[in-house]
Amino acid sequence: MATVTRQLKDAIVHDHREIELYYDQYKKAVNVKDKDKWSNQLTWEVARHAAGEEIVVYPLFEKKLGEEGRKMAEKDRADHHEIKVILSQMESYSVGTSEFDNAINKVIEVLKEHIKGEEEHDLPLLQSKLNPDESHAAERHFERTKALVPTRPHPLAPDKPPYETLAGFLALPIDKIKDLLSRFPKEEEVKEAKTQ
Repeated sequence: MATVTRQLKDAIVHDHREIELYYDQYKKAVNVKDKDKWSNQLTWEVARHAAGEEIVVYPLFEKKLGEEGRKMAEKDRADHHEIKVILSQMESYSVGTSEFDNAINKVIEVLKEHIKGEEEHDLPLLQSKLNPDESHAAERHFERTKALVPTRPHPLAPDKPPYETLAGFLALPIDKIKDLLSRFPKEEEVKEAKTQ
């Protein structure tokens, strides 16, 4: 019996659901400390996911889908840029303020449309051009890439390889230090949120 391997679309959709979960937990949080943890988790996931898509997925759009893929990648990069700008601005707001709430709500508003477009149009179109082995290899590349990219938004950094990759490697150590100084939900809190 052949084993079923995880496909690229599966990994991306999984990330989308996690992003939505982290936002839901942020909205449910009743104190600033918990809101801070969940907003950090959301930012961390969005930054890594966006960089993974920009390095792995959007070049595949361009390679496998020609001109339509190039247009899809450009639109999605523009969405990511808008999100990164807002996330970057959020760093100057205090968690629990109306400015912070408005900014995180705007991030999710943009993300909802972005996610819908990817899941209903972009990813099915790309998946139709990839054989299962190519899709699985892309999924593995996407997951490995997320482990090596910045964990914070960098709206002024390039968003296309190879410059995006180089900028990410330069920003990563600073992001990791910021992560060490930030609150995040504990692993068991994330697991519990997934079972609710």
